[in-house]
Amino acid sequence: MHYHIILTEVCNLKCKYCYEKSMHEFDNGLEEKFDYDMETPVDSEVPIENLKSFLKPADTLIFYGGEPLVRMEKMIEIMDNVNCNFQIQTNGMLLNKLPTKYLLKLDKMLVSIDGTKERDNWGKGNLHYDKIINNLKDIRNRGFKGEIVARMVISESDIYAQVMHLVELIKQGLYNSVHWQIDAGFYKFDFDETKFTKFVKEYNKGISELIEFWTKEIKKGKVWKFYPFLGILNRLRGWDKNTKLPCGAGHNNFTINTSGKLSACPIMNSVKNLYCGDIETGVTKEIHINNCNNCDYVNICGGRCLYWREAKLWPKVGDDLICETIKHLIDEIKKIIPEVNNSIEKGIVKKEDFDFEKYFGPEIIP
Repeated sequence: MHYHIILTEVCNLKCKYCYEKSMHEFDNGLEEKFDYDMETPVDSEVPIENLKSFLKPADTLIFYGGEPLVRMEKMIEIMDNVNCNFQIQTNGMLLNKLPTKYLLKLDKMLVSIDGTKERDNWGKGNLHYDKIINNLKDIRNRGFKGEIVARMVISESDIYAQVMHLVELIKQGLYNSVHWQIDAGFYKFDFDETKFTKFVKEYNKGISELIEFWTKEIKKGKVWKFYPFLGILNRLRGWDKNTKLPCGAGHNNFTINTSGKLSACPIMNSVKNLYCGDIETGVTKEIHINNCNNCDYVNICGGRCLYWREAKLWPKVGDDLICETIKHLIDEIKKIIPEVNNSIEKGIVKKEDFDFEKYFGPEIIP
């Protein structure tokens, strides 16, 4: 089982699509839809002994925030006392401060970067890109050989150019893989039908170009680890028959919030409606809400995102446009299955080349 643990709600960055947007989000009606637990503390108060009893050696604990490395002392205490697998999702700014002993206890990390230096600094601040590149070089030099996933937010439509920049960073040995999330449907105030319609048209074009690149590389014997492509391909080919949310929220991936309650999703960690138990009693229920029963694509996308579906912050026309990006992505992957099958049959690539660890953080459906 995978568990995200919220070490703190505090972050050391003020990203445009996260902190800055939240400062403009008023009267969105979420208080009427969700029952928020107002007693949840800002920083984790989960007793280490409770974590020791709850987590099994085969479980994976993913440090999460806010920015988890802001609470590095709590993270280190957990790693000193709990026997399980450790991973982290981080903006990377403090990775150089993490002692090597604990760095090497991590087997995987998601490190935020939004593409080129210009794009990344636009979203995260002028110091982010160079700091991340230097920190990635530092942890590689200190012996970290685990997978580093480039976690990218797409705010503009040039998905092809931004992913191709990350491919260059993979070639340099800094990252191993890429996943992305489009900045859409998570705030009420930011919907602009004209602007987003244009985004969808250009984004879909970029997705087609990216899949063309991916297919050509497969025919040469190289499978680039793009998580949305891998996850959808695995479902389409029947390698993954699970039709629930591909991120695992509410069924194979739960969140330990700062009070020790278990929730279905790390970005809804203090919503009582989505509580699934606590670390003393364990998981008492699974949550799988699906409002897409009449959609032919739901068995592949699983409903995209629990928060998006339940919050319903955009009007139907906006959600339909988001679904258009999902359907286009799935349709484009469907087209290349014969080429993938042919490359596997000829021994150019192996089925195992398309494997990936499920439920540790990447949103398979952007």
